[in-house]
Amino acid sequence: MIVVTGGTGNVGRALVAKLAQEGEAVTAVARRITPEDVPSGVRAVAADLGQPAGLAPALEGATALFLLVAGDDPEGILKQAAAAGVSKVVLLSTQGVGTRPHGYAHAAGFEAALAASGLAFTVLRSGGMASNAFAWAESIRLHRTAAAPFADVALPFVDPDDVAAVAAAVLRGDGHDGVTYTLTGPEATTPRQRAAALAHALADPVTFVEQSREEARAQLARFMPSAVVEGTLSILGEPTAEEQSVSADVERILGRPASPFAAWAARNAPAFR
Repeated sequence: MIVVTGGTGNVGRALVAKLAQEGEAVTAVARRITPEDVPSGVRAVAADLGQPAGLAPALEGATALFLLVAGDDPEGILKQAAAAGVSKVVLLSTQGVGTRPHGYAHAAGFEAALAASGLAFTVLRSGGMASNAFAWAESIRLHRTAAAPFADVALPFVDPDDVAAVAAAVLRGDGHDGVTYTLTGPEATTPRQRAAALAHALADPVTFVEQSREEARAQLARFMPSAVVEGTLSILGEPTAEEQSVSADVERILGRPASPFAAWAARNAPAFR
């Protein structure tokens, strides 16, 4: 049994579907999840990573765990996993742990707890995800506009489906213990270019509006802690050479190139219509 936390999220939903298609027994976990949220044959269990003691029903019979950085007690989560018989954990972390550890101390804490847990583990450090563009969905649907700061700063955003495919391969395969992979897309693109890719997918013009740093900070602060906001703005506006570099890890694991942002835009165009 493979347990997938965040089973209704952009990565988790795709991972649950892929594992089920490959014949694995899967339990999908999220705070608010119902059987209608998962494919037929997948067990859905409502649980909160912020309350590790309540994870026991979700972990029953589990041998592997896909774990998000969520809650404040990674040791408690991993203790529950070990008690349930989990022998392998794949953690979805962030590239910022490697490039800006002081700004991503929360995720770094999860990585450290996992390394000290005694469980076999793999860390997936994701770069920015293509699904961040869903933040534009309402403005594109209503006004055909997309606003973002740092219009011409390029980053190699990764398709969440590629992250899910890598996670599935690592969960089901051998040779990944103790390894940290960095997951990016195949090329760096700018916010302006991503808006243009969505316009192409929609076959309709989209006007790009460049925000100031202050405007972007106010927008992000509505749903992010202040430290994460500042770290995010720093990566978006003043990325390091490593953050702008394309990693080969997706292709190395999947045997195919990572998917470009344009492919994600074409697949998700209905959300922007």
